[in-house]
Amino acid sequence: MDALAVSVGKGLTLKRVRLPDMLKAGFWFGGFQFLMPVLGWMLGSAAAKVVDRYDHWIAFILLALIGGNMIREAIMGDDEDQNDSMSAKIMLLLAVATSIDALAVGVTFAFVKVSVLPASLLIGCTTFVISVLGIRLGGLLGSRFEQHAQIVGGAVLIVIGARILLTGLGVL
Repeated sequence: MDALAVSVGKGLTLKRVRLPDMLKAGFWFGGFQFLMPVLGWMLGSAAAKVVDRYDHWIAFILLALIGGNMIREAIMGDDEDQNDSMSAKIMLLLAVATSIDALAVGVTFAFVKVSVLPASLLIGCTTFVISVLGIRLGGLLGSRFEQHAQIVGGAVLIVIGARILLTGLGVL
């Protein structure tokens, strides 16, 4: 669900959503949702305590920085090319932020004897489809609301980060 919300937020910032943008988001988010449980499974239980202790902080910081920057650009009238919002650097940060908790899930897979590759493949493929659709939905909304859509998209990223943090801290 985080990848869906972030994809919608990303789609909101694009002036024109193209199939390559949709596929790029799908591959980034779906790829990391596949990769992180596999990595977590490989790391095993020793790393689980460290990852579990800090994953919510990492996700919060990354999403808050990216969301805050989106809002700043919308308010300040930053005229950067909107295609930059799909750059590898930004997509990597968003993909990591939305999938870091999947690393801990992968460690859990090792304990419950789950076959990690089929499970991770299902997670990755599902996230791919949801992310592609999220970019499209965001694009449909964004073309109607322009600057406000970028502000909402940034706010959504910050709220998702805050929810991850509060859940990780046991508040929610």
